[in-house]
Amino acid sequence: NLKTRMQSALKRTPLFAAHQRRGARLIDFGGWEMPVQYSSIVDEHLCVRRAAGIFDISHMGQVLVAGAGAAAFLNHLLTNDLRKLTVGLGQYTLLCNERGGTVDDLYAYRVGESEYLLIINASRIEADLAWIGRQLAAWPDRASVTLANRGGAWAAVALQGPRVKSFCDQLFPGPSLGGLAAAKLSALTKNQIGRFDWAGTAVWIGCTGYTGEDGFEILAPAEHIEAIWEKALALGHVACLQPAGLGARDTLRTEMGYPLYGHELDENTTPIEAGVGFFVALDKGDFMGRAVLAEQKQNGVARKCVAFKLAEKSAPPRPGYTIWSTGPDARVLGQVASGTQSPSLNTGIGMGFVPPEFAAVNTPIEIEVRARRWPAVVAAKPLYRRPAA
Repeated sequence: NLKTRMQSALKRTPLFAAHQRRGARLIDFGGWEMPVQYSSIVDEHLCVRRAAGIFDISHMGQVLVAGAGAAAFLNHLLTNDLRKLTVGLGQYTLLCNERGGTVDDLYAYRVGESEYLLIINASRIEADLAWIGRQLAAWPDRASVTLANRGGAWAAVALQGPRVKSFCDQLFPGPSLGGLAAAKLSALTKNQIGRFDWAGTAVWIGCTGYTGEDGFEILAPAEHIEAIWEKALALGHVACLQPAGLGARDTLRTEMGYPLYGHELDENTTPIEAGVGFFVALDKGDFMGRAVLAEQKQNGVARKCVAFKLAEKSAPPRPGYTIWSTGPDARVLGQVASGTQSPSLNTGIGMGFVPPEFAAVNTPIEIEVRARRWPAVVAAKPLYRRPAA
């Protein structure tokens, strides 16, 4: 039938069978058949906030850029300043077009003296590779740069949560063998990456995350990822480690105010409009889209992405819902880009675009949910803050 044919056309990660064994509910996510949940989104979300969760992120792209000219080429393409990275460090950055629109947002790690690892969004792999390839073809020093798409040869899982460090050193005993020098995995801190041993095989482990919690992203050859997944679940059992799906990943990142490509970011939205202008280094020299981004930083933008919180319990806000101003002369301000019910805060939250005069924290707004307008307020990011110990 049609559903079966559609499912058969979807790409699957090396952990697909593991998800099936655990009874995951699988959905189409950017052309990949991925787990949206195992038990429930709320249960998995709270487990990551309170203990530990493990996510399959094998669908994300991994691209190696190397050579004597790699740093200069990438610094021309990306908004952040790659010169700040010593070996073993990474940074959040954006790939923009000539108009300042966002081709993708990604992480760039410096894994060697002249070698960089890009982690890109699953839905943007083909678009990113095509864009980078076109720019390289026009780059004067293109012979000094090589691109390698690790594609299906590598896979990845993310361990996230406050109790991850209680068992991660058992999963990868021993020091870092490359990247950042670290005596053990748990010694890595935010934006650091090291190379560790797994049964005689080198794996890269970064300390970044998309949940606001402590944790690591384990990048390994595809043939080893299921063994890593299963051993992590066994070792993490005492820390209440659970597998978590895309549903919890979305609610967790929304609580932190982290953008998702296709929602807060796209080729017609600049990093300045999306609220991630901090990652645009205008002082590093010329780069793709710089003229537009510099003009926006100086003169402002017509719309800004803000976080918001519903002032009372309501039906959850969803992408595409209308944002209104308040009062007798209320008008449409924009649309919700991301919206959900926050399991941690027990209220509706989200992000959306509004005119700059409505972007200040504590500005009252209204969100139209199911033909009714609910009071909300523009809120500071992150929407969720971990309670003091």
